[in-house]
Amino acid sequence: MFQWLNQTKEVIGQQVPEHIAIIMDGNGRWAKKRGLPRIMGHREGMKSVREVVRTANELGVKSLTLYAFSTENWTRPEEEVSFLMKLPAQFLESDLKDLKERNVKVEVAGEVSRLPIYTREAVQQAKEDTAGNTGLRLIFALNYGGRDEIVQVMQKIAEKVQSGVLLPEMITNEVIEQELMTGSMTDVDLVIRTSGEQRLSNFLLWQAAYAEFYFTDVLWPEFRRDQFLAAIEDYNQRTRRFGGV
Repeated sequence: MFQWLNQTKEVIGQQVPEHIAIIMDGNGRWAKKRGLPRIMGHREGMKSVREVVRTANELGVKSLTLYAFSTENWTRPEEEVSFLMKLPAQFLESDLKDLKERNVKVEVAGEVSRLPIYTREAVQQAKEDTAGNTGLRLIFALNYGGRDEIVQVMQKIAEKVQSGVLLPEMITNEVIEQELMTGSMTDVDLVIRTSGEQRLSNFLLWQAAYAEFYFTDVLWPEFRRDQFLAAIEDYNQRTRRFGGV
């Protein structure tokens, strides 16, 4: 306990990223290593979600986006997809009271209309119950794909140009960002990916344009407070130039 407090204070003394995005990878491999069904890895991974959310909030991180389910994940076995659809509802049902007390604001990015009704209802309830909170913005990327997001943005802007509401020369970065699923959220400062994979996997393609990347071999169910703090400490070793010198 005291060791964690000291670590947290040390990180707070450094620069804490405003927006952290995490690709939570390795649940299936964690389960396979133990001879367990893949769904058990996803269940264990929820413990990491809980710990990382609390740590991010305590550190003063403004936004935390978690890649919970991608548009490509529908191709997984039906049993696994069904379980993954239930996890957000289970997490929010068990942790919503705690999130409210911790001043966390729950949001979602993705095409939620395709999600099962119980998932949509749980997410909507969490959004409503935490709408007035001013602390950490916790964004679940559900049925989310970066390319799909950009296509939808282009379609919306094209409709505005066609109707005369917007002129082509009026299209700016700010105009595009207003139409993104993440809305007014700041760009991603740090992208974390677990399990040793080193790719973006169609995640926040626009928002992560100048993000720092942190890859770790740690599987997501084993990625807890210490590993999260290590990622932030590594971030503090970087020099961010944004194309400058």
